[in-house]
Amino acid sequence: MNAHILANLKKIGDRYAELGRELSSPEIIGQPALLGRIAKERAELEPAIYTFNRYETLSRQLEEARELAREETDPDMIGLARGEIGDIERELETIEDKLRIMLLPPDPLDSRNIIMEIRAGTGGEEAALFAGDLARMYAHYADSRGWTVETLSSAPSERGGFKEIVFSVSGSGVYSHLKYESGVHRVQRVPQTEAQGRIHTSAASVVVLPEAAEVQVEINTNDLKIDVYRSSGPGGQSVNTTDSAVRITHLPTGLVATCQDEKSQLKNKNKALKVLRARLLDRATSEQENARSAARRSMVGSGDRSAKIRTYNFPQNRVTDHRVNLTLHALDRILEGELGKLIDEIRLADQRNALEEQAGEPVHEHG
Repeated sequence: MNAHILANLKKIGDRYAELGRELSSPEIIGQPALLGRIAKERAELEPAIYTFNRYETLSRQLEEARELAREETDPDMIGLARGEIGDIERELETIEDKLRIMLLPPDPLDSRNIIMEIRAGTGGEEAALFAGDLARMYAHYADSRGWTVETLSSAPSERGGFKEIVFSVSGSGVYSHLKYESGVHRVQRVPQTEAQGRIHTSAASVVVLPEAAEVQVEINTNDLKIDVYRSSGPGGQSVNTTDSAVRITHLPTGLVATCQDEKSQLKNKNKALKVLRARLLDRATSEQENARSAARRSMVGSGDRSAKIRTYNFPQNRVTDHRVNLTLHALDRILEGELGKLIDEIRLADQRNALEEQAGEPVHEHG
């Protein structure tokens, strides 16, 4: 392990020990809010401490195994020692990569809640049904992690799908898990209306926006054009007798946010402003992203919304993520919200890309 990593780990170890002393300090014990912040920071350092302790234990075991292999005369014992050396070296290599990933600078947006936008693409009603499937998939995944989902705006289709649906997801580390879902999702299946049993391909696009705080994105009310109108349902029929739906246009950028799901005009306005802030933050962030290196922009987390990122094949019960070349024959379970395997692989690929950019060299692959 190189000196830079060891120096950073020493700093983490020193800070961890310091926080432990603070937790037992009589002055801090009497301040619950401060105590909570210290305990939270210490808990965040624990994975690195645990992993480094494991690294040191294995390093000692490796040296003992090497010494045994040098001193032993029994061929069987030498063979066992060499086998143990190989196992330990492989685990050490994996742990070192984990530690390097842990020391990457965190994405400042990772702890944010998100606003997710799903829109039906090519494929007509079948695409709208698929957009509904995706919305339910993310709702199930959010529920499995104890997150909260709130619909902000929706445009239902004739047969129970969505031409568009916008919702917020709130909880711990939401953006860090769902930020890679932006892009075009493609579905291959036989529509219920297809008499010949032919497989059709349709698509829906997903956009994931980190939620913006008011202090982050200041909106001048003079820059807003606010229109109110009656809510409409599938087919355009009116579903409300009052002008409660709200459309807000940000004049300097042309960005538009609408909300019609609430009966209260004020609630719809507040939700539309929430979406508008997220889109303005995303616009500013995208401009910063464009200034980054080409290698970084081409990674799995680039958020290119025109890129096909995943295919859902119903006849073969198969899901393929094209960014990491991962195929899982578990489409039924994935649509029920079992996204953990997919998301973990994509996050790991992103971290490896970040490490390669940071170090200027390839990172070990472990399969």
